[in-house]
Amino acid sequence: MKALILTGGFGTRLRPLTYTRPKHLLPIANVAHIEHVFDLLQRHGIDEAVLLTSYLAEAFYEVLGRAAGRGMKLEVKHEPEPLGTAGALRNAHDLVAGDTFFAFNGDVLTDVDLSAVLDFHRNRGAEASLVLTPVDDPSAYGVVPTEPDGRVLGFIEKPPRDQAPTNLINAGVYVLESSVLDRIPAGQVYSAERELFPAIVADAGMYALGTDAYWMDIGTPETLLQANLDALEGRYLCEAVPEPASGLSLSAPGAEIAASARVSSTCLGRDARVEAGAVVERAVLLPGAIVGRGATVKNATLGEGARVVPGAYLEGAAIGDNKTVELGNN
Repeated sequence: MKALILTGGFGTRLRPLTYTRPKHLLPIANVAHIEHVFDLLQRHGIDEAVLLTSYLAEAFYEVLGRAAGRGMKLEVKHEPEPLGTAGALRNAHDLVAGDTFFAFNGDVLTDVDLSAVLDFHRNRGAEASLVLTPVDDPSAYGVVPTEPDGRVLGFIEKPPRDQAPTNLINAGVYVLESSVLDRIPAGQVYSAERELFPAIVADAGMYALGTDAYWMDIGTPETLLQANLDALEGRYLCEAVPEPASGLSLSAPGAEIAASARVSSTCLGRDARVEAGAVVERAVLLPGAIVGRGATVKNATLGEGARVVPGAYLEGAAIGDNKTVELGNN
């Protein structure tokens, strides 16, 4: 089987971190998010994937070599102009013709059992199946009510909390038959969520499976940071953190923490540095980021080469690549 991974989004909610890279290359536990997707695929015997790219597509070419090194066959389909979520899938029609395949929203971090999802799909003879995940407040999402056997009844966008028929939302993981791609007009902007999926529901061909697996949409600085903390503390289990623990910090090669600095629940990328007397808590430092002497950083993400000057205080922010946080600039 192949997996199509939607990686063409602009990542607007993650700015300024996505001005210089696609969001799929931002790190979870010092490993690019897309690599965690590959880990999930390979755990379930899926060694072929297609990246559906658009924004900053050239950044993904470094991923190709790493994928080959881990035994994955990785292809790239590029859209010069974005065609929407369904239009991007249609762009890969020639690569999956006649086959059942997985599709992923590229900004989802999960450890869902893909083998169980595939069995569910096949047992129901579905044309399309999607994974559902529970949320505390469904009013911020689109919910997906189903029949007891999992057949999807429809999609309800952001219902009032006390009126939502379910708290299960679309998790952005799908199993699709190639006939789905024939429903999508070639070369046109077309939405999976608003156009393609409702048409399949109308033909009674879409099913959904709820799961309590780990799930996070890493599309904002807050959720990106939370995903890193979840990996450090073991709520999301990954190879990058072999022994998760509360308060754990993770340092990539070349990262330095001064003896008098206090660092907890933090991922330090390659050559990142925390100087003497600094305090860093619940943070992500991308490669080359520096927290100066006596500075404080809490609940924040520092872009590549970003710098917090000595004595400065930063809390609850995302700082772009090569930017400087000055005194009084928190």
